[in-house]
Amino acid sequence: MDLQDKVVVITGGGQGLGRQMALRLAAKGAKLALVDLNQEKLDETASLVKEAGSEAKTYIANVAQEAEVEATFNKIATEFGRLDVLVNNAGITRDGLFIKAKDGQVQQKMSLEQWQQVIDVNLTGVFLCAREAACQMIERDIPGVIINISSISRSGNLGQTNYTAAKAGVANMAVTWAKELSRYGIRVGAIAPGFIETDMTAGMKPEALEKVCSVIPMKRLGKPDEIAHSVEYIIENDYFTGRVIECDGGLRI
Repeated sequence: MDLQDKVVVITGGGQGLGRQMALRLAAKGAKLALVDLNQEKLDETASLVKEAGSEAKTYIANVAQEAEVEATFNKIATEFGRLDVLVNNAGITRDGLFIKAKDGQVQQKMSLEQWQQVIDVNLTGVFLCAREAACQMIERDIPGVIINISSISRSGNLGQTNYTAAKAGVANMAVTWAKELSRYGIRVGAIAPGFIETDMTAGMKPEALEKVCSVIPMKRLGKPDEIAHSVEYIIENDYFTGRVIECDGGLRI
């Protein structure tokens, strides 16, 4: 797919990886529909996209709420006249051990709220957004692309029962949708980033960050633009579908 004048929806587009994706795709001529909960951050990203010479519109929506997602995707398709690509990037973490015990006594357990909040945004939100994007693509006869942002944690990570379950789910949904939607000309893929330079890693203690980098074969964190590059690759490669790109510096070998 040639990105020139294509309409790309990015959830979590206000900051971090979503912002970098927007800027990289804008440089290729894509028009951006940015979805997030923070208007100030959305406005900042939209301004940067416009500085890069492209068009951006912003939309406030909670991806875990069905009615909001339906209304937002209808509005995007109406305002832009089409919808070519969706990047399911929005996500949250609510880390904690599944069970914490000492001397045979349970001291703490992951709460249902911790579980549900992450599942609602990271799994259900991806399902809802992809469903509505696919509906718009099919009804407008557009051979589109859907990309789910998974994580290296999809293979299991200490203290992230909720997050790993969601990220494994979105990777496998991408494979399932690729099989189901190919008849409509829609390709679906996923990206599983490793440790990337984001606000989350910036908040880590220096010694913890050093320990993380020491076990990465590339000996450094990934850069947001390297994940954005993977997004660009999936969109532009018309034979890519049903697979997960692991962009983690070789950490999961």
